[in-house]
Order: sequence, then C-alpha cells, then structure tokens
Amino acid sequence: MAKTQKERAFLRDLYINEEWTRRFTDLVDKNLVFKKAENVLYINAGTGDHCFQLREKLDDKIAIFARCESQELAAIARDKAIAVKSDVDFSTMRFDDDAFDIVVADATLIAPPEIGNFVSDAVRVTRPGGKTAVFLPSAGSYGEVFSLLWEVLFEEDLGEHGHAAEAMIAEIPTVSRIEEIASAAGLTDIKSYNAREVFEFENGEAFISSPLVADFLLSEWLKTLKKKDRERVNARLAKLIDAEDGDLTFRFSVKATLVTGEKG
Repeated sequence: MAKTQKERAFLRDLYINEEWTRRFTDLVDKNLVFKKAENVLYINAGTGDHCFQLREKLDDKIAIFARCESQELAAIARDKAIAVKSDVDFSTMRFDDDAFDIVVADATLIAPPEIGNFVSDAVRVTRPGGKTAVFLPSAGSYGEVFSLLWEVLFEEDLGEHGHAAEAMIAEIPTVSRIEEIASAAGLTDIKSYNAREVFEFENGEAFISSPLVADFLLSEWLKTLKKKDRERVNARLAKLIDAEDGDLTFRFSVKATLVTGEKG
C-alpha cells in the first residue's frame, strides 16, 4: 500500500536523512564556501538535519531559510528546530526572485525529467552574483540495480520488455548535462564535484524492503506499472539478487554529484 505524505515524512526523518541524504551533503560540506553570505536558502530541506548542521557551522549573523517539500516534512522540521533551539526558518512558501546570497538545493529525490525546472527555480531565487549549489545522483548511478531490473522486466514481459529500465538509465543526467542545465538557467563559473557512494544490503529481501528502496526509489522507477505487477517485480527482483549473489551482500553504487555556479 502506498504511504501517505505523513508516513513518508516520518520515513524520511528516520531513515532517508542518514542512509541517503548525508552521502550527498558531505560533498556540500567539503566544497561549498559560505563566506560573505548574509542569507542562505535551503530548497528541499526534508526534516532539516543538514540545515541544523549548517546553522552550527555558520556565523550566527547568516540567516538560514529552508523550504520543505511538504507541510508534513515542515512540521517535523519545526518541531526539531524547537527541540534543538535553532533559528532556521522552515516553510513551504515560494520565495521571491533574487532574494538569497547562497541557495543550496537537494535534487536527490527529484525525477530526472524535472531536474531542469528544479535547477531553474533554485537559480531564480539566487541574487545576481550569488551562488547556487545543487546536488543529485548523476549518470553511472544504480547500474547494478538497473541491470537486474531490466532482466526481471524482460522475463516478466513488463515495461515493454525491459525498455522501461533502459529509459530509467537514459534519463539520469550526466555531469556534463547537469552543467549544461545550470548554464542554461543562468549560472557561470560552474564547477562540479563527485563521489562514489556504495549502498549495501544483506540480501534481496533486505534490499526491496528497505524504506529507501521500497518507498523512494523503486516506487518512482515502477510507478507506471499496476500494483500487482509491481509486486511481481519486487518478488522476482529479490530472488534474482539472491540467485546472483548467493551468500554475499548486495551492493549498488551512486555517483553523488554537486554542481555549483554564480548567477550572472
């Protein structure tokens, strides 16, 4: 059964922040400089964990605003802000153009076809001369999963004989394509940073039942299939993972990418 927004928000807070998002925010912490900024906007802040970390690291004079993807996520983030006595301002509002010195945008759970609009919106709210930073998976991610998923879809006669898996691979943008999108959105002096992240699961069942995979990755990849067909694919995928890897753990890798640029 599909999760409600409230259930997804709790899963995001309990599992996704640490298991998934942190792999990408490490790139931000290592490569993004916040000097001379008076205000910062964090887009797709989830339940706020990285915002709180930035608040502790940055000068108190820098105001931090955060836009959450849903009211449910914003409610959790605000409760956490009260608990840790943080002044990060969480909301779901649409901010004005040219309003922030630095904009940090989490695109890790954005569908690939929507990346262009997402980057454009992040640049829109960045002031001229300010910096935009977007992080997301780039091409070369999920290869171990997609190869097995293609086999399952083909054998089960679903997804147009595996073409759906091929489309998933093709949709994930390369680093150069992300840089092109950033340039088209109005950024200059574009730089990219990459890190290979590995996700490990005990077996096929652990893989398909993990909140990251079941509720955020596979649910998006298989959304065009009927419920009974998704269930078939999940069961077959778990069995195939175990058949392929035996007693070994199952791993897949993601190419975490951070792209930064200055708004012209």
